[in-house]
Amino acid sequence: MSKPDTDLEESSAPLLDHLIELRSRLIRALIGFFIAFLVCFFFARELFILLVVPFQWATEWAGFNPDQVDLIYTAPQEFFFTQIKIGMFGGMVLAFPLIATQLYKFVAPGLYKNERSAFLPFLVASPILFLMGAALVYFFFTPMVMWFFLSMQQVGPGQEIQISLLPRVSEYLSLIMTLIFAFGLVFQLPVVTTLMARVGLLSAQALVDKRKLMIVAAFVVAAVITPPDPISQIGLALPTILLYEVSIWIVRRIERTREQERIAREAAEAASSEA
Repeated sequence: MSKPDTDLEESSAPLLDHLIELRSRLIRALIGFFIAFLVCFFFARELFILLVVPFQWATEWAGFNPDQVDLIYTAPQEFFFTQIKIGMFGGMVLAFPLIATQLYKFVAPGLYKNERSAFLPFLVASPILFLMGAALVYFFFTPMVMWFFLSMQQVGPGQEIQISLLPRVSEYLSLIMTLIFAFGLVFQLPVVTTLMARVGLLSAQALVDKRKLMIVAAFVVAAVITPPDPISQIGLALPTILLYEVSIWIVRRIERTREQERIAREAAEAASSEA
């Protein structure tokens, strides 16, 4: 066998091993997601009722009876597909630790020991921050948004035209899922910026220089991905700006620690050379 052919086989063998490993990790992640999907789909009605609780809070804030919350569906298959979406949404949340673990196990062999130890905290912090954003949506912003929409109703004996809010189940689910994903992704900002700073792709000064642009971008993005009401738009833009400032502080601490380590290393090298 010629040398080029031998080199080709040696280079392709690791690639095949990586592809087999990737397939194995993907299969495990998909099986975990499918099991979580079945569990959440089985309890889809109960989960949907749980998601309607913020709507009940908003109804009570608006001065209406929270026990009289009505949602409708206008197509025979609409609520069924809504339950499938709930199953997929809940399945992704439940299976995320398994998916993240499989991803880490696939990437970890190619990392140095210090890189693995630096990566693990972010693997833990990412779902925690996402859940914090989701909790903020569930307990505060969804009730505020629904209260805003409920305040536009015209109901009661003194109204010539009765206008009531009867949201469709699919549209309500889309609203709360959009808010949860938007806030959950925004809360990943410190994780992303910190990782970029650790690998040298970002500096605190660069973040400071882009601060004004980031403020404008935060309001623009909030206006695009949230419902067209000022509460949810401002509610998403302000945490984004706050998390951006937190990211600047974290990156500065990383740079300060890195500089102290560099000075200590140079001092140790100078001491060893003098000895």
